Amino acid sequence: MRMASYESFARVYDLFMSDTPYDDWCEYLHGLLLKYGVADGLVLELGCGTGAMTQRLARLGYDMIGVDNSIDMLEIAREKQPDIQNDLSDADMPDILYLLQDMREFELYGTVRAVVSVCDSMNYITEEDDLLQVFRLVNNYLDPGGIFIFDLNTEYKYRELLSDNVFAENRDEGSFIWENWYEEETGINEYDLTLYIRNHLSDECYERYEETHIQRAWTIDCVCNLLAQAGLHLEAVYDAFTEDEPRPESERVYFVARETGKTQT
Repeated sequence: MRMASYESFARVYDLFMSDTPYDDWCEYLHGLLLKYGVADGLVLELGCGTGAMTQRLARLGYDMIGVDNSIDMLEIAREKQPDIQNDLSDADMPDILYLLQDMREFELYGTVRAVVSVCDSMNYITEEDDLLQVFRLVNNYLDPGGIFIFDLNTEYKYRELLSDNVFAENRDEGSFIWENWYEEETGINEYDLTLYIRNHLSDECYERYEETHIQRAWTIDCVCNLLAQAGLHLEAVYDAFTEDEPRPESERVYFVARETGKTQT
């Protein structure tokens, strides 16, 4: 059974991402938000997936909106909502608002203090015009002086670490095989996921699914140029999880940009 990206993987996404240091990533992201003046208020996460980061930011007191184009991911995120509220001493914390939208076309009712996007969600935007449109929409929905923070996998990671390799992992609840291809000339990285997911009706039966994911390696110069075209002021580019400049061997980089005025979208 062939599925669109993340349709079947959504069922086991949190399982296979269980080793991801979300708490550390959230601490870093929170530090950047504070550094650039966003201690509270409305924050939008683009490409929120199952809500792992959205929920952590909500626990820190932000009023969160999560946008994703996978209904399966959002269903899982919404299922977690009661657990978040039960974990909090503040019973008055508002629900997280999850919206099923493509980040290239997202719409909000008003502006937000910050927009964030992590876990290489922006790498899924593979065309310059589309990435520019995302940036323009972000600029449009940011409060005056609002902050935009997002990460990207680097060319180095795709070329040297992922490249034309095969990865596999086996868990009791499911297994996957990841076949990767990277085309340096275009910057396009494609990987086919073959998933074996345990049938919830039988512990001895597994269902097989296939998905294809396509990402693009963006150069820092290109991203900076598109941010400027969208009317956003670049504040900094960091080697991920530091406040250092990116290195040739950086696997992930973080961009911080600020709203300085609205442009036509």
